[in-house]
Amino acid sequence: MTSTDHAEAVDAFGRMLTAMVTPFDGDGALDLDAAIRVATHLVDGGCDGLVLSGTTGESPTTSDEEKRQLIEAVVAAVGDRARIVAGVGTNDTGHTVELAEQAVTAGAHGLLVVTPYYSKPPPASLLAHFCAVADATELPVMLYDIPGRTGTRIGTEVLNELAQHSRILAVKDATGDLSSGSWVMRESSLAYYSGDDALNLAWLAHGAVGLVSVVGHVAAGPYADMVAAAVKGDLTTAREIHDRLLPAVRGVMTRTQGAIAVKAALQLVGVLAHRALRLPLLAATDDEVAALRADLDVAGLLPD
Repeated sequence: MTSTDHAEAVDAFGRMLTAMVTPFDGDGALDLDAAIRVATHLVDGGCDGLVLSGTTGESPTTSDEEKRQLIEAVVAAVGDRARIVAGVGTNDTGHTVELAEQAVTAGAHGLLVVTPYYSKPPPASLLAHFCAVADATELPVMLYDIPGRTGTRIGTEVLNELAQHSRILAVKDATGDLSSGSWVMRESSLAYYSGDDALNLAWLAHGAVGLVSVVGHVAAGPYADMVAAAVKGDLTTAREIHDRLLPAVRGVMTRTQGAIAVKAALQLVGVLAHRALRLPLLAATDDEVAALRADLDVAGLLPD
């Protein structure tokens, strides 16, 4: 991999992205001031891209108006220093198009579009859905393939077809299938981003251009260094960083749901005052926070 690979996608989305949480105050209302603190913390820490209103951003329980306000606030705060990618995917193509158009007016730089969930659309329907969204605006599109949540894989044939669309540039892959992703990278122009922190190093070694991370909330700098090392072909350094961050990946991604854990992590490092979530998610328990603190400490990610 060289630094010029997939330059259009890297220019559109960046390399080190974090799937940002949506902060709420003690009463469960959207907290835009806290969102600006989180976004600034991430960009100052090494992110050159942020994904808003993804799964970690609790998109199923935020309103369209809240999504608009969040984009506007974050773009105003850090949009001159990082690419702001709006999660707009739903299982309703019409609604997804509306969210994509709203993201344009709110100032987003790109779109993340997840596979329609629950409906289990067949390949021809997937192709029509993604093309309809990509046709709706001039923004670059990153597809999000996460069958564990959606129940449907996009599939290599559909991905290869979607790569022909001028605005579909990239895939955030959370399939765990390195072999299939490698074939898509070999046979198409799509740039790949790791969507699974446990496999970040593996995806980079297989040719991914960057990360869309959850653990990046507390490890943006080390992950940015890992991406830079991999791009240069220095897998020894990349592996050293990967090994150092393994306890953090365990703490954030395996002990409970990711949004639950990472809001607690942001509270531990002093960025968030509240770790509140909206039902059906509950905030981390004290025992979960204690285990997370121990993991982050081992990884060297807690403030002195």
